[in-house]
Amino acid sequence: MSEDLHSPQRQLIELQMAHADLDALIDQASLHPQPLDELRLRRLKKRRLALRDQIAQLQAMLDPKEPA
Repeated sequence: MSEDLHSPQRQLIELQMAHADLDALIDQASLHPQPLDELRLRRLKKRRLALRDQIAQLQAMLDPKEPA
């Protein structure tokens, strides 16, 4: 049971959810009349990029390309 909680598929779903949450937060921040300070916004975007990289790595691991 505990293996299911840490399976690559589960990790992928959690990373995708975190990425979507950050996307929404960044979009919301840019819509407000007084946006977040630049440093915080840059950190959020950097975290979003890191999550995207982790998602891509997990997807490659779960669905490897077939050799040509």
